[in-house]
Amino acid sequence: MLYRRLGSSDLEVSEIALGSWLTFGVGVAADRARAVVEESFRLGINFIDTANVYGRGAAEEFLGEVLKGRPRDSYVLATKVYFPMSAIDRGLSRTQIEKQIDASLRRLRTDHVDLYQCHRYDEATPLEETMAALADAVRAGKTRYIGFSEWPAERIRAALEIPGVEKFVSSQPQYSLLWREPEKEVIPLCAANGISQIVWSPLAQGVLTGKYRPGAPPPPGSRATSEEMGGFIDWLLRDRTLEAVQRLRPLAAEAGLSLAQFALAWVLREPNVASAIVGASRPEQLAENAAASGARVDPALFARAEAIAAEARGE
Repeated sequence: MLYRRLGSSDLEVSEIALGSWLTFGVGVAADRARAVVEESFRLGINFIDTANVYGRGAAEEFLGEVLKGRPRDSYVLATKVYFPMSAIDRGLSRTQIEKQIDASLRRLRTDHVDLYQCHRYDEATPLEETMAALADAVRAGKTRYIGFSEWPAERIRAALEIPGVEKFVSSQPQYSLLWREPEKEVIPLCAANGISQIVWSPLAQGVLTGKYRPGAPPPPGSRATSEEMGGFIDWLLRDRTLEAVQRLRPLAAEAGLSLAQFALAWVLREPNVASAIVGASRPEQLAENAAASGARVDPALFARAEAIAAEARGE
């Protein structure tokens, strides 16, 4: 496993990160989820990403339990705030940030997280209020650094211009061969300002593993068949997309990689990406994905893959 510096921070994070969206505390049985966490450490993964809203606290509760016996400096822990935790608790107001970070720390059984992220932008709260509250959380020692997820470029710029507050060190966008929107504005802006990308859905909800075949039903036990986990994948299951993914197989084989490893290596080719977040319901999935770290691929193969993916997107 290789490691990269997270933005302008002093955090060194594994190129593959362990995510917990739709898995821990919700979609995966506790014994299997525990085995996945154990495997992540065996593989050298030191970066764990979660959020208060995942299972309405269940993912954080699970991680607090499974991590409690490990030295706190042996892993980098990130969580998030924004989405509703109750009928009245949501957003990025000072009140919510103070309330939600304390609740996350209790569930995670720790006195600090390494990275506290705004899960989305809050149009209902002045940006200055949000940034001041985040700065106070850093100064209180509750988080070491701050980041954001899926903020538009103009909001990132505005945050960078506010004096006297902590600066973001990370951005968490959706990014994959099938979704390249961050390349237009977010990645260049972040690269110029000491902000790294922590990529979510680098395997496009599992579609870039090649397990979904055009014209065929989803395989039993896959995310697309799960009531808890399948609600976010429909847009990726069009036959045109699935056919394009199958055309990537020979390129991955030529690189000596599985299709999933090839897709992760493509994401990691971008210097501004510090880590690619993967979810796993079984330890063996994680082992395959971790092997993408450090993979060397001929740029010409990536160029051919990009052309195929562009056709799938109708470009």
